[in-house]
Amino acid sequence: MSLPHWDMNTIPYDKIDMSKVTPDLIKVVKAAALVEYNAVAYSSYLEKVFADDPEFQEMSRCWATEEVQHGKSLGKWAETVDPSWNLEEAMAKFRAGYKIEHLNNDVSVRGSRSGEMVARCMVETGTSSYYTAIGTSTDEPVLKEICAKIAGDEFRHYKLFYDTLNRYLKKEGMSRMQRLKIALGRIAESEDDELSYAFFAANANDNEQYDRKVWSREYMKRAYSYYQEPQVDRAVAMVFKACGFDPKGIAGKGISKLAWWLIQKNVKNAENTAKAA
Repeated sequence: MSLPHWDMNTIPYDKIDMSKVTPDLIKVVKAAALVEYNAVAYSSYLEKVFADDPEFQEMSRCWATEEVQHGKSLGKWAETVDPSWNLEEAMAKFRAGYKIEHLNNDVSVRGSRSGEMVARCMVETGTSSYYTAIGTSTDEPVLKEICAKIAGDEFRHYKLFYDTLNRYLKKEGMSRMQRLKIALGRIAESEDDELSYAFFAANANDNEQYDRKVWSREYMKRAYSYYQEPQVDRAVAMVFKACGFDPKGIAGKGISKLAWWLIQKNVKNAENTAKAA
């Protein structure tokens, strides 16, 4: 198994500028650390789905190693700025409360290996754009460096899954519309319990109870606020590419405008709902 492309031990955590750290930034980083750290569970599932493909299995293991490092590096940043917080304890809380039902399957829940790769491309699209957004928005130098390294990994992971998708499309012949359906379904799943429960597990007090609507809103109004239009444009282009459509066409530009409008609208709605509550 190859080593990660960078070593978190080279990150200068002692150079963190606390004057550039905000409470909301700490909260989203804590939640992100848990989601990244949990990637090893998905790797086990992918190895079963691609049981007769040793090339992909090796790639999946390397991917998981890098994802876990993402979680640990973000977690160490969070532990440094908030010494009362512990990554392993929060991770235990997250895993106890959030279960991924399909991880024992030996066939893809997307119906085919091509479909599985479309779904993985969507995840990498989301993460690469998210860490780019945070890294661009923050002035805290250490987190900016971590986010740049993670985003670089995520863009590379997208290419690895995209190349595997193209390899299996030659065997399975999935249409562009079929890919689009899976892509939209996976994007919709980003609003399921994983992200909101990670935010809860990372930030809630021991006496607080999980309410999906409440914690989803708390996560959304913070996480989406870091996005700027260029990250949305690039994310839409990556979605179009994975589905086999021209990302530079009229449709791609129109969807980019719509996606940017929806993100701004969702942030505003979440903020208004929180104020009303």
